[in-house]
Amino acid sequence: MARLVVIGGDAAGMSAASQVRRMQPEREIIVFERGSYTSYAACGIPFYVAGLVEDVGRLIARTPKQFREKYRIQAMIRHEVLAIFPKEQRILVRDLEKNEERQEPYDELLIATGADPVRTGFDGEESANVHLVSTLAHAQDIDQALSNGGDGAVRQIVIVGGGYIGLEMAEAFQLRGLEVTMIHRGPEVMATFDPDMGHYVSEALRQSGIDLYLHTALEGFTHDNGKVSALLTSQGSIPADMVILGIGVRPTSRLAKEAGLSLGPKDSIRVNELQQTDHAHIWAAGDCAQSFHLVSRKPAYIALGTIANRQGRIAGINLGGGYATFPGVLGTSIAKFMECECARTGLNERELKQLGWQYVTAQISTKTLPRYYPGSTAMHVKVLAEKGSGKLLGVQIVGGPGSAKRIDTAAMALHAGLRLDEFIHADLSYAPPFSGLWDPMVIAARQAMKEV
Repeated sequence: MARLVVIGGDAAGMSAASQVRRMQPEREIIVFERGSYTSYAACGIPFYVAGLVEDVGRLIARTPKQFREKYRIQAMIRHEVLAIFPKEQRILVRDLEKNEERQEPYDELLIATGADPVRTGFDGEESANVHLVSTLAHAQDIDQALSNGGDGAVRQIVIVGGGYIGLEMAEAFQLRGLEVTMIHRGPEVMATFDPDMGHYVSEALRQSGIDLYLHTALEGFTHDNGKVSALLTSQGSIPADMVILGIGVRPTSRLAKEAGLSLGPKDSIRVNELQQTDHAHIWAAGDCAQSFHLVSRKPAYIALGTIANRQGRIAGINLGGGYATFPGVLGTSIAKFMECECARTGLNERELKQLGWQYVTAQISTKTLPRYYPGSTAMHVKVLAEKGSGKLLGVQIVGGPGSAKRIDTAAMALHAGLRLDEFIHADLSYAPPFSGLWDPMVIAARQAMKEV
C-alpha cells in the first residue's frame, strides 16, 4: 500500500494522518516533526504562562509514543525535512539529535509545516530575554525565565504587537503580577478589526493598567551581555526585562517554493478544494496553505487552528481513498483580555475597500442582558453589508462576558449567504439570563438595513 509521508506533526499533519489511519488500517504512515512534540494545543500557551494550566503536558493531545503504539503512525520528532524532490518522490531529512541526513521515499506527501513567527530583523533579537510564542518550547522558556526571576529580576514585560498573541500574553503576565507595556504600529490594537472596534479593546488594556503605545514602530534594541535592556521605538526608549514578539506569522512554505510548487496569498502554498498542490502526489494543509474566503470568493491566507484541523481532515479523507472538499473560511476568530471579549467574522472595512465593493455599516452599543438582570455588561456590535442588496459581509463584537461567542450566529448567517432582511427574522433564543428580548445581533442588523 502507498507510503504516506507527512511533514509537520501538529494540527493539520496529525489530523490528516489519523484520518488516513482510520480509513486504511494497514497504510504505512510516517511523520517528520522538527520540534520535540506532536499534536499539541498551541492556543493554550498563554494560559500555561498565566498559571491557569499547571502542567505543560496537559496541552499535548497525543505523544509520539501514543501515535506509534495506538495508531501505528511513525511520528519522528526532532527530524527536520530539508528538501523535497518531486520527480524522484523523495525528501531529504536531518536527524537533529544525531546530526545525520538521509533520503526518504514517498508515494504521497503532505506538507503541514505550519507558520513561523514574524521576526524583527534587528540586532539583539536573539537575546536570551526576547521570546517568541508559537511552540511549547517557547512557553517553557518563558515560564522558566519568570520562575528564575522570582527575586524580582523580571518585572517589566514589553510586548511587541497588539494582535491575538499580544492580547492573551498581556493577560497572562498581568495575572502573574507583572508590569506590562505593549507597543503596536497601528491606530488601535487588533488589526483584523476595524479601528473603531479595536478602540474598545485598546481602552480595556489601558483600564487594566497596560502601558499601551499606539502608532509606535519598533526601531531596534539596546542590548548587552546577551540580554535586551530596552526597546528603541518611534516614541523613544522603553526599558524591558523581557520582550515578547507577537508581530504575526507567515506560512512556512520554503520547502514548497524550492520544490517548484506554486504559492498563493502571502506565499502560502496554493491548493485546490481537495488540498492538492499543483504537483502530483503532493498535498498541503494547515497554516502553510492557502484557503478560499467564502465572502470575497478569492484565495486568502488565514492562520487559525480551527482551519488547520479542518483542512487536515479533508486532506486525510482524500489521501485515505475517500472524497471530500474544503469549502472555505470566514476568518471567524475570538479572544479575550480579562473581562473584555472580542470576535469577528467575514470581511472588515479595509478588506472591502481593497475589493472595491460598496458597503454600509452600522454600529450599536448595548448590553449583553436585560438591564434589570444581574451581570449585564456593555457590548458593541458592528455589522457590514453590501450596498443595495443588503447581503451580510462581516460582523465584529467587543464587550464584556457573554458577548463574543455570539459571533457564531453571524458566522452561520454568512455561511448561508443571508441578507439583513433575512437575518433579522432568525428564530433566536431568548431568556433574561442569556439575552435581551431583541438580540444585539438583530438590533445591529436592523440598524444596518436603514443604510442599505
